[in-house]
This record gives sequence, structure tokens and C-alpha cells, in this order.
Amino acid sequence: MIQYAEPDLQEFLKARIRAIPDYPVDGIVFWDVTTLLGDREGFTAAIDALAAPYTDDNIDLVAGIEARGFILGGAVADRLGAGFVPLRKQGKLPAETFAEEYELEYGRDAVEIHCDAVDGGCRVLLVDDLIATGGTAIASLGLLRRTGATVVGAAFIIDLPDLGGAARLAEQDCPVRALCAYPGA
Repeated sequence: MIQYAEPDLQEFLKARIRAIPDYPVDGIVFWDVTTLLGDREGFTAAIDALAAPYTDDNIDLVAGIEARGFILGGAVADRLGAGFVPLRKQGKLPAETFAEEYELEYGRDAVEIHCDAVDGGCRVLLVDDLIATGGTAIASLGLLRRTGATVVGAAFIIDLPDLGGAARLAEQDCPVRALCAYPGA
């Protein structure tokens, strides 16, 4: 099951997110949250809404997916009084890593985590700006579980439900919350 924010909040956030057609390749609509991040009220509302459902879940760490997940995840970690763990693209972390390959809507990539980033049993929240096909999020979930983490859930600003990523992530026993959805995108 995927949970969404209240309709009024969804509309408030959507008014601050821009669509960029044919980026990074023809036929893809890129939902750009940098306009939301640059809006003081929008950014605050988004971080509050991402963090609020988890305030009583004893989150130890927030794991943010490169790159916008770093911005969001760091702020959510601060709101929850938790630490932050970066999930990076391959070759960007300096110490020993676990890696998972995944497919994007427009290619292949890999995500990594330091092998010692999470103590076994830590309660972790996964955060990113958008979930589309779910490849990155599912690979990130796999990495976190390899470290022994208990992944409490995954939170996103945007879900593209027609691409099925949030549903696939939920099928991996990871509760999913998104602040807004763009059906048909």
C-alpha cells in the first residue's frame, strides 16, 4: 500500500514543482523539485510532511539517495533527531562498499553504501525526491538490508504510479509514502 499526503498539501507542493519535457532524453518528463527546494514555505512543508509520519518510529538513520535525496534526507534526519547515510553512485565513496546495479527508465546504473555505514538492527528511513520504476529505491533497499538495517519505510516527494516503482517497493515489504503523485506521467 502506498500512502499519499492530503490533497491540499499535494496541490500546494505541485504548484512549486516544474515539469521539464524531454529531459534527460526524448520522451521523459523530468519533475524538477529544485523549484520546491528553493521555495522557503514549500521546502519546509515538504520536509515536515516527509518526517511527520515517522516521529514515533525511533529512526536511527535516514538514508538519502544521490543526489536530491541528500538534500531531503539530511533535513528529514535533522527533524527526526537521526543520523544521515548517503547512498551514492558507483565509485564515489572512499571506503569499502556494497554495490547494487539497477535499471533506470533510460539506462543502467549502480548505487553503493559503505559496508560499515549502518550497524545491524538500526532503524532506517529511505528518502528520495521521486520514485518512478523503482530500480534505484529497490537497489537501495537491498543495500540497506545487506548492512543489517531494519528499513522502516521509504518516503518520496513524488510518485509516478503508472511506472509502478512504489508498488514494487511495497511488494518488498517496505511501506511507501509519497507526498504527491503524477498519474499518467
